[in-house]
Amino acid sequence: MNYLAWLLGISAAFVLLERLFPERRSQPCLRPQLGNDLFYLVFNGHLWALATGALTGALAALVQRHFAPTGLLTGLPFAAQFVVYLVLADLLQWCVHNLLHRVPLLWQFHKLHHSAKQMDFLASFRFHWMELVVYRTLLYLPLLVLGGDAAPLFAVAVFATFWGHLNHSNLRVRLGPLARLFNSPRMHMWHHDLSDEGGAAKNFGIVLSLWDWLFGTAFWPRERAPAQLGYPGEREQPRDALRQELFPLTRIR
Repeated sequence: MNYLAWLLGISAAFVLLERLFPERRSQPCLRPQLGNDLFYLVFNGHLWALATGALTGALAALVQRHFAPTGLLTGLPFAAQFVVYLVLADLLQWCVHNLLHRVPLLWQFHKLHHSAKQMDFLASFRFHWMELVVYRTLLYLPLLVLGGDAAPLFAVAVFATFWGHLNHSNLRVRLGPLARLFNSPRMHMWHHDLSDEGGAAKNFGIVLSLWDWLFGTAFWPRERAPAQLGYPGEREQPRDALRQELFPLTRIR
């Protein structure tokens, strides 16, 4: 199970798809901070993922030592485990994403992701390294208690990577009635809206939009896109990746 190969393969597919079926044809491919986003794709998607994976593995061993797995998923077919992991993981990610916006300390780290001024698949990995620590701790450790297999959990991680690329992509996608269940580029764009139309915090879903419709955080005027992306005060963000990584630490009081 080589996540890097999947990451690079999915990314290469979206490079091609965004050229063939763009939603916004006038959007430039060569844009400011493109180099930063390529760095984040490799660093967050592979290098830092390996480091935090080792930390998660150590914590997982600790959890399994003191909190025996329930065995709820033991013996279930791959497909059943995949669906359970996907739904529960996505609900946990919705909760964590909500916290990233509502807890001032966490928002300082999440600002980097919202500094993107245009949407393409690379924006999905523009996030601060601390976010991966938060997600891995609050996401994977609870899932371990279910006692399932590693293969379906890995498949969910790959599928979530694909859908994260899709949500941020400049790709012409219409889901029809399934938009009430699955997130989409057009809906997620409103999550990155600079204005407070529909509320300053909206559309937290990663793979599933279901949670936003259920919990009242969905906002999607389907006939139009946001006028501008970003967050209020975005100019505070440094332009280079190294200073972007250090910047939240200077904002913590």
